[in-house]
Amino acid sequence: MTPITSLACACGQVRLETAGVPIISTECHCDSCRAAGARLEAAGAAPPVLEANGGTRFVLYRKDRVGFVQGAQLLREFRLTAQSPTRRVVASCCNTPVFLEFENGHWLSLYSGLWPQGSLPLPDLRTMTSDLPNRAALGSDIPSGKRETALFYVKLLRAWIAMGFKSPKIAVNGTSQANGAG
Repeated sequence: MTPITSLACACGQVRLETAGVPIISTECHCDSCRAAGARLEAAGAAPPVLEANGGTRFVLYRKDRVGFVQGAQLLREFRLTAQSPTRRVVASCCNTPVFLEFENGHWLSLYSGLWPQGSLPLPDLRTMTSDLPNRAALGSDIPSGKRETALFYVKLLRAWIAMGFKSPKIAVNGTSQANGAG
């Protein structure tokens, strides 16, 4: 039987379900994720986006294994710039960051704040640590790649093959207030 995980924004108006196990659980330290995290938090993100070490925690799922069961009309897009190939999506009801999506990607990077206390999968690895000013502060509890690691790409490729090389589109209504911040 495929495990179903029920997730929600901070106020509960946006609800989604994931089917099966995640592709991978990561902590990203790229300049883009740290800048977006700071802007989302400045716009009143609930819950906070950035970890104590400055990284952003994500749990990656195949797009075909994520379903919005309530409140999809409340999702709003946030991009660092108009030309950004990634978009972050927030629940407009409470400013909860919901997911990050790469242009033409076959997966969604779900923000860690969606998980109820104590149920967030432990991170498998850290990525993009070369963007950090002080990489030594991260510790050695999990692998910390200077860029994306081979394991990261292998897991994404396996997921894409399993999806038949498809990349479903996810509709979002409008933009987030964080777009105008900073």
